[in-house]
Amino acid sequence: MNISNLDWIIIGIFFALTLGIGISASRQAGKSAKDFFLSGQNMPWWLLGVSMVATTFSADTPNFVTNVIRTDGVSGNWVWWAFLLTGMATVFIYSKLWRRSVITTDLEFYEMRYSGREAVFLRGFRAIYLGVFFNVMIMATVLLAGIKISGIMLGLSPVQTVLIVSVVTVFYSALGGLRGVILTDFFQFVLGMIGMIAASIYIVNLPEIGGLSQLIDHAAVRPKTSIFPDFSDPNLALPLFFMPLAVQWWSVWYPGAEPGGGGYVAQRMLSARDERDAVKATLFFNAAHYALRPWPWIIIALASLIVFPTLGDIQSSFPGIDESILADDLAFPAMLTLLPRGLLGLVIAALIAALMSTISTHLNWGSSYLVHDFYVRFIDRDVSDKHQVLIGRLSTVVLMLLASWFALQLSDAMEGFQILLKIGAGTGLLFLLRWFWWRINAYSEITAMVVSFALAYYFEIIYSGEMQSYQMLLWSVGITTVAWVGVTLLTRPTDVAQLRQFYTAIRPHAIGWKPVIATLSDTQHSDVHQSSLGTEILQMFLGCIAIYSALFGVGYGLYGQYPLALISLIFGTISVYGIFRLWK
Repeated sequence: MNISNLDWIIIGIFFALTLGIGISASRQAGKSAKDFFLSGQNMPWWLLGVSMVATTFSADTPNFVTNVIRTDGVSGNWVWWAFLLTGMATVFIYSKLWRRSVITTDLEFYEMRYSGREAVFLRGFRAIYLGVFFNVMIMATVLLAGIKISGIMLGLSPVQTVLIVSVVTVFYSALGGLRGVILTDFFQFVLGMIGMIAASIYIVNLPEIGGLSQLIDHAAVRPKTSIFPDFSDPNLALPLFFMPLAVQWWSVWYPGAEPGGGGYVAQRMLSARDERDAVKATLFFNAAHYALRPWPWIIIALASLIVFPTLGDIQSSFPGIDESILADDLAFPAMLTLLPRGLLGLVIAALIAALMSTISTHLNWGSSYLVHDFYVRFIDRDVSDKHQVLIGRLSTVVLMLLASWFALQLSDAMEGFQILLKIGAGTGLLFLLRWFWWRINAYSEITAMVVSFALAYYFEIIYSGEMQSYQMLLWSVGITTVAWVGVTLLTRPTDVAQLRQFYTAIRPHAIGWKPVIATLSDTQHSDVHQSSLGTEILQMFLGCIAIYSALFGVGYGLYGQYPLALISLIFGTISVYGIFRLWK
């Protein structure tokens, strides 16, 4: 593409502002490990919420959504829309529990909840397993999207893209710590939303599209617009709708949508000033993630069906693109090449912002595991705060190098998504129940982790049958769940003293803790204040209705189906009212 001087100026200003924010946050971040990894636990809820949204708004997300829509239509998005149930459970049930723990990372939870050498092993192993392996996989998927976008829009090779993104992101992430990440996330999210909305408006009004109504009525687009799959066809409805809503949301561990919270979402909750701010931050995150962001991507993806109906059309328009990465997700950056100068620079900056916000979060999150849960826990317990910050900055560089190498091995965003789903299949129910069932122990988690990984390896590498992805997921969930529940019942429980300490500190609901509660003294009993689990579950489902109503209402409005849009608005308003009545 012929990038104008105006576009380059906009991109240059973006880089300068991003680096400036990182540098300005570096002094505060370097004071202590808690400042570097938790930003001093004094960040306001709205900044934390925006940071979570910005992290999940990665450069690979619109590519992934485009891939889904071109393959399965808008209804294919239920594969990730279903995770809203997980998010709402985290908001109303788990966020305050995490904040009460007063820990630095979610892996520290293991030695707070469990006892014995198995708990120590679990914390150390997960520090490497999640901090390195999973983190590298996620960042590589994000970098792959950057490679595709820059290959089409800027003509850069994969190696050139990886080098540029890595150097800039590592620089401000290593300098500013979590505070720098959160502040740049806010700037990058605002820029990203403005860029995507402006791009979708311009693309819809291109002569070959002819406006929004013509787009929706186009013969190539109309079959793809339904928000719900055809329920009369079980081959579509089962994998696209029923599996995600009935099984996937509670059974699968996926970054950003962990059952019960975890990862960088837990890191943000632990960074909140108090329990109430933790709830507000996660509520804002889920509302913005599911209801605010998707439609500009969806509109652009639908328009790509007219401009680039086949992969051959993409290849013929961009003959220099590497055939190894040619897939439907390329249609998104291909559409952005139609933007005029100025707007093109803004959108490129927005995509770079989305890419960097996700990578920077994962770098800080992963390095927190390596420093706090591995180095300090197992190598040098007396290490100074300044030395911890130094190790955190060095591990940030190492993680970026590993992710850069792995990014060059992937071919499309859906591939990385499916791999992560398979690896975490069957572990989600354990993460939900470990707060509420005293009998779960460290061996339960070790079993779930090992079995789910072994099954993922089998289905991804060894299996050559004809089962579909959802069928393999179902088998993985079933086998993993049976395995960890069986091990839980066959192994000795966590030490009672440890369970008492956990229960009185976290104050989870009494369901599943009666044997432990029976051992509490009168004083400990009086210190435990219970809230209603039924109320929290009701808030969870009202939250889902409210956010789904907003998501559908916007969609039906864009489709010109105004009665359905109005009905969605009414349901959403009633649900929001119910949430705040229960909250009081």
